[in-house]
Amino acid sequence: MLTPVLASLLPLLLLCRISFCQYSSDQCSWKGSGLTHEGHARDVEQVYLRCSQGSLEWLYPTGAIIVNLRPNTVSPAAARLSVCIKPSADSMGTNIYLDRNGKLRLLLREQDQAQGKVQCFSIKEGALFIEAVPHLDISRRITAFQYELVSDRLGPESRSLNAPCQPCSDAEMLLAVCTNDFVARGNIKKVEQEEEHSSVTVEISRLYRQKTQVFVSGGVRVRRWTGHIKMPLKCGVRSGDGEFLFTGTVRFGEAWMGCAPRYKDFLRLYHEAQQQGTNPCQVDTD
Repeated sequence: MLTPVLASLLPLLLLCRISFCQYSSDQCSWKGSGLTHEGHARDVEQVYLRCSQGSLEWLYPTGAIIVNLRPNTVSPAAARLSVCIKPSADSMGTNIYLDRNGKLRLLLREQDQAQGKVQCFSIKEGALFIEAVPHLDISRRITAFQYELVSDRLGPESRSLNAPCQPCSDAEMLLAVCTNDFVARGNIKKVEQEEEHSSVTVEISRLYRQKTQVFVSGGVRVRRWTGHIKMPLKCGVRSGDGEFLFTGTVRFGEAWMGCAPRYKDFLRLYHEAQQQGTNPCQVDTD
């Protein structure tokens, strides 16, 4: 059943399908205020965010906005992208829907946003329709979240921070070394069970690549790095002896484990693929 506010906005929402609404932006991050809508609270503002990551902050929300998340390049691969959003801990004042051709699917209720859980969906599922929840006092209400565009090239599980814990195949393992956000060789020092995930403390002896500062250097003379990699609780990860090759993705500044074979097993697989000429990329194994 449509809420009264949403029902009143539907004619304007359909109008926006034909032509652009009164306001628009085209950038990585957006910050707006519902106070600018006081004279035309029924307007639906179109927001265009065209970067691989950014943020949105809507102060004192009234009415609704439509947020279009798209890459900044035109490519057939864009249809295979997914969007992940992470609400801030104090986000409130709106319900967030997925809007595809005027059909709405609830993504996040107002009361769920403060949990800060990451929500992912295919870019083909539509834009975000963010509807203000009527309140007598809107002075303390702000809707805010970060977003990232995620490639689906590794399959549907790459969209989820709670991906299945099944071991990677040989092909997935070799591809992960070439395409993941971080690749590092090292040891597991400690595993801590947190509320919704495990945190794996690792010591890195060889850092091949990292998208952001996931692993911190111990100094010029030490030439070792330390860091924390997250995994879903259900994976039941434990500390283990020996060297591993850690690969994975970085989501909102946090490292999440992907394929993590023992280094000797990866080395054997890599050399076999090298002899067969099937390696997707070259890795310095010296």
